[in-house]
Amino acid sequence: MHRKVHASKDKMETLLQQLTRGNALFLIIILGIGGSFHAGYHITELSSPSPYIQRFINSSWYNRYEEPPPPQTITMIWSLIVSMYAVGGLFGTISVTFVSGMLGRKKAMICNSSIAIVAAGIMMTSKYARSYEMIIVARILYGYTAGLGLSTHLMYLGEISPRKFRGIVTLTSVTFASLGKLSGQFFGLSEILGREELWNIVLCVPAFFSVVQVIVLPFLPEAPRYLFIEKGDDMACKKALQSLWGQGDYKEEMDEMLAEQLAIEAAPPKSPLQLLRDRSVRWQLMSMSIIYCCNQLSGMSAISTFSFDIFLKAGIPGDKIRYVTLGLGVSEIITSISCGLLIEHIGRKPLFWGGYAVMSACWVFVTVTLSLKDSAYWVPYISVILIILFILFFCGGPGGATATLNSELFIQSNRLASFVIMGIQRWLMFAIMGLVFPFLITALNSYCFVLFACMCLLGFLFTFFILPETKGKTLLEISEEFKAITVCGKSSLEKKNIETKL
Repeated sequence: MHRKVHASKDKMETLLQQLTRGNALFLIIILGIGGSFHAGYHITELSSPSPYIQRFINSSWYNRYEEPPPPQTITMIWSLIVSMYAVGGLFGTISVTFVSGMLGRKKAMICNSSIAIVAAGIMMTSKYARSYEMIIVARILYGYTAGLGLSTHLMYLGEISPRKFRGIVTLTSVTFASLGKLSGQFFGLSEILGREELWNIVLCVPAFFSVVQVIVLPFLPEAPRYLFIEKGDDMACKKALQSLWGQGDYKEEMDEMLAEQLAIEAAPPKSPLQLLRDRSVRWQLMSMSIIYCCNQLSGMSAISTFSFDIFLKAGIPGDKIRYVTLGLGVSEIITSISCGLLIEHIGRKPLFWGGYAVMSACWVFVTVTLSLKDSAYWVPYISVILIILFILFFCGGPGGATATLNSELFIQSNRLASFVIMGIQRWLMFAIMGLVFPFLITALNSYCFVLFACMCLLGFLFTFFILPETKGKTLLEISEEFKAITVCGKSSLEKKNIETKL
């Protein structure tokens, strides 16, 4: 045990030394504040100013038509403001292949941040123009930048990191997303910017970080893997590696890229539809699809979006809920950072099945405590503790490890298409959860959380019995691991050989 702890400590010291030898740490921070930070912020930003925006819709309608709007009209416009974010995210995800493939990772991120700045300008001026339509347009653009930025950010991280640090580096995207959620909750406090006269400013805070990224990112290197494999420029690749991680020959990393490039020449880049039809990556697609589905339907997105309703249902006083949700944001960040310290030590697989197992148990006990909330004054606070425990194991388990796993399962020729497919699923599940959960909590009351417990149980069973471990393996080795998965006594590789003979 002592040896393992000592080895883990040595590895972290080596990583810190590597990060400070070049520009890698600086690039990770710049990518984070202009990438997944935005997606996290925009998920929680509407929680605090929602009543002010609805009053703005009412007053804008009255000034325009000189009569108060029907209540259902305000509800419809507000629903559009909320839901159009997911629609924009869907279009942003679909465009990842085109934008990142044509511009490269660095220019795609700069382009994405420029769109975010334009969206913030529209949001800022909507209040003075008395136009709720401008809010809807800005939300669509925010969603687009989140969809494009999340996938490009994760690809960029996966393509700048050496194999032995890939898990920790790619996990920073989750940390910045958690930081974005916390910032959305923090700036929404009435003591900060959560006042009626400042609601449009609250919705524009991430634009400041977009400006920083647009100014700084041009001076930082492009992704080495993109330069070597897609551009065929080995000198630029080596220069980028040295700029990021310090001087060295990086023969091992470039040999791995060369092996992947040869595999790509035998199998050219695929479109999303071609990838879906490719039997050789069937298990990779199925694994990521099941994991994304379990993550989205585990209840975490419901907590992020409907935390006020959940804690109100749990019996927490309304004036204390915003501070409870702020505590949840802090818990997310602390856990995602600690997951980064664990992922290269214990591997990906234990984080998945262990996290899902505890998450499932948490929802079972939350169902019990919500049913007994009136039996004693302290019971609602047990529900809060269980939800915090759920968040800790989600962010420190499946939530943190998913980003790393997604960047490891597909070789370069399949990666863009896989990000598109998984991104489409993520945004569709996010939109469905946003539409369905308010009806679920009304119809099923506390028993709606049993559905979340069942999804977490499914995630546990799949990752424990089927998902291979990917820690410390090359992308081609991981691909072979998935081909060796057996169902009914035969692997997918054996089935393919039988079909070929026939």
